[in-house]
Formats: sequence, structure tokens, C-alpha cells
Amino acid sequence: MDLDLRITEKQDLFIHSEAFETLFGGAAGGGKSYGQLVDALIYALTYEKSKQIIFRRTFPDLERSIIRTSLELYPKQIASYNSSKHTWTFQNGSIIDFGYIDNEMDVYQYQSAEYDVIRFDELTHFTEYMYTYMISRCRGANGYPKHIKSSTNPGGVGHVWVKERFIDIGAYGEIHECKLETGEKTTRLFIPSFVTDNKFLMEKDPDYVKRLDALPEKERKALKEGNWDIFDGQYFKDFDRSVNVIEPFLIPDNWDRYRTLDYGLDMLACYWIAIDPHGREYCYKELYENDLIISDAARRILEVNGDDKIKYTYAPPDLWNRRNDTGKNAYDIFRENGVILTKTSNNRILGWYAVQEHLKIETTKDEQTGEELKTSKLRIFDTCIHLIRTLPVIQRDEKNPNDCAKEPHELTHAPDAIRGFCIERTKATRIMSEEELMYEESRKQRRRLGILGIAGATATRDYMRYGG
Repeated sequence: MDLDLRITEKQDLFIHSEAFETLFGGAAGGGKSYGQLVDALIYALTYEKSKQIIFRRTFPDLERSIIRTSLELYPKQIASYNSSKHTWTFQNGSIIDFGYIDNEMDVYQYQSAEYDVIRFDELTHFTEYMYTYMISRCRGANGYPKHIKSSTNPGGVGHVWVKERFIDIGAYGEIHECKLETGEKTTRLFIPSFVTDNKFLMEKDPDYVKRLDALPEKERKALKEGNWDIFDGQYFKDFDRSVNVIEPFLIPDNWDRYRTLDYGLDMLACYWIAIDPHGREYCYKELYENDLIISDAARRILEVNGDDKIKYTYAPPDLWNRRNDTGKNAYDIFRENGVILTKTSNNRILGWYAVQEHLKIETTKDEQTGEELKTSKLRIFDTCIHLIRTLPVIQRDEKNPNDCAKEPHELTHAPDAIRGFCIERTKATRIMSEEELMYEESRKQRRRLGILGIAGATATRDYMRYGG
């Protein structure tokens, strides 16, 4: 029989995802649960005798939402529903079970189960252990494609682990290969959803957006905007991934470039930032590695740097502290290995204020269209995944709300590195004229030949002539 199934573009991406783990989530009203049911139906009809299960945290949640919708959606000519077993059985032998995991002990009732596809509706209502345990039940020798498919809104008991597992791993809409603790690899995909993606809801209930607008700010940003970076106690509460994070582009050769780093044996966090002629800043490279002694850290910085011409490399003052055993400091060892550091201020409060100013969202107008655009002084390439991951989750210090918390320490490395750059208040790139470029090249040649001092008077006159 022909099925008349109307789906959105985002639902279509969810249905055709080739990742082992897929999350379809974000704003309320994006059609996530409906997408789950349509996907499950298509899979059941495509693969005979296949087995699937759809989870909610409690059975009343199942009955009020996804079971009720399935009874309206699934054709009775091809499948029947057993309300006592909570199972759909199809004519080709496929089944779709509905299950719940109210507490972590509930997972053991599925200890001997086998499913081709395991689905979680409202994934952030589950703990990480519930999710990872059920992954082990996704198995079978039938050769059918195996998937874990989830849908959710931000918020809930599982918000942090879901965000770390799906949101912070890289650009949205792309399949990412991720390494598990066991050493095995998996693939993950996050498909963001917004109420405006659901044209069917917008047609039938255009006032739904107005009701979302009436919510308190925190709930509105989560449910309407699908914002994963909002929670109580966060320091950079105005961080907006849709504005502060951008797709990479080729940095022009004549833009000034800087490096800024935070170093410890536990983590080297180093970032490359370019500044355009208007003073806008672009964080375009990230190096985030642990267990590097200083000489190896310098080597990795130079490897990642490539041919980039760096004006200054900013570093915190503690790298100038001399060690009693050698008389050397980290600055000396970095210098000996080809990385010259510039000391930044260690005033944490002023530094964090500076970061806030650089991340602040501003509204400008497009010069050609007059359209209002949101922007910020500092924007981050979406390839800098650890900076994007840690900036929105670092919290206020409970004893000093003007400062960022120093724990958990793993979250502080990338923000500390960026703090060093922002507090320096660097200037916009000044594009030099051809005459100035010729003079600069001439000056460099004289310096290399060691005659700059001899020609001091001439150099001074040339310097004044070209505006130095």
C-alpha cells in the first residue's frame, strides 16, 4: 500500500542518517517525535523481522505522547498494536516495542534483548549509564544496519552528558568519528531542529511561536532557540553559538596574526587569532594536547603554525617563574625551541571582563541590504571544538562571582588562553601601502646585513617619510 507521509527536510536527514548514533534535537515543535515514528515505520517495512524499541523515561510519558501518535499514524492494514505488550507487530514480522527506564536498575530487564535500532525520545531525561548500557543491546546477526537514534530538547538531568556527546564534538549536520573508552570507534551526528523547520506546525498553529516567546528567558532560549549553552551559574551567559561561532574561511595573508596559550603538563591549549582591518577577531586554529613537556609543546606549536607569520605569542606570567633545580623558566625553554612568548597580565577579573567584551553580541546593518545582523568582536571557527565546548559551560566562582571557577580544571585551559589575548586589547590590522611594504622589506634586509645601525640617519628619515 502507498503511505502518504509528509516530512520536513530535517526529518528526512534524520531518517537517512548513516551515523551509528544520531541526535535530532533543539527547539520544541521541531517534529522530533514524529520523525522518530516515521523513521521507525519505514525501517520496519524495509527490513522484515527487524526489531526496534522506543524509550521514554516513564510509561505515562510514552502513553501521553509517542504511543498516542503512533496509533494515529500507523496503518492498521499492515500492523497491529498489542496494548498489553506495548508492541507493534507488522505483517512482515517486524516489531516496534515501547519501553521505559525509570531508574538505572531498569536497564537490566533488557539484559538479554537484541534490537536493530534503539530509539530514545527526550534523551536528556535519561542518565548516561542508561544510554550507554542500552547501546550494548543494539546487536544481531541479520546484517541489517544498526543505529541508536535519539530526539530531545535541551535541559533535563542528562543535559551535560548529551551536550558533550553530540553537541560539542564539532560542526552540526556532519558525521563525526569518535573514539570510545574501549578504544573502539563510533560515528555521531547532531541534527539541530527549530520550530520554524516544521512547516506543518507553523501552518496549523502559527501562534505557537508567540507562546514560546512568552516563556522566561532561560526556558525560551532552550525551547524556542534550541540553545544548549544556557544553564544556571554559567559565567559567559551571553555566549551565542549562532553568532560567536562561524564556518572557517581563508584568512588573508596581510591580516595580523597572534597566538595565545595556556600551558601545563596536564594540557597545552594554544589558539591562533587573526585581526581584520576593522578590528574584528577570528580564532582560526586550535591546539589542545596533554602530556607534552615544554620542548614538545613548542615543537607542536610550530607544526600547527605552519607558515603563519605571528606578531606575538601571549602567555601567562607563571611561565616566567624560575625553577630552583635548573635556574631556567618555561619562557627560556620555549625560546630555546623557537617559540618567543610575550607576558600578559594575570589579573583574572579584568581578563574575564575583557573576554566578555570581545564575545558581546552587537547588532549592525548590512551596508548593501540594510538588514540587521548580529555579530561580535571575537568569532571562533567551528573547528576550535574545545574552546567552543568550554566557554559556555565554565561557571562563576561561588566565593567571587566576578571570577570564573577554577574547577573542574579541565574546563579552564582554553578560556584561560583566550583571556590572555583579550586583555591585551590588540589593534586592528593596518594594511600597508606598496611604498610602506617596500620600506619594510628594505629595513629587514639592512637588519639582516647588520648595517641598520650604520644607516641610522637614513633609516630615520625614511621612517618619517613613510609614516612609520
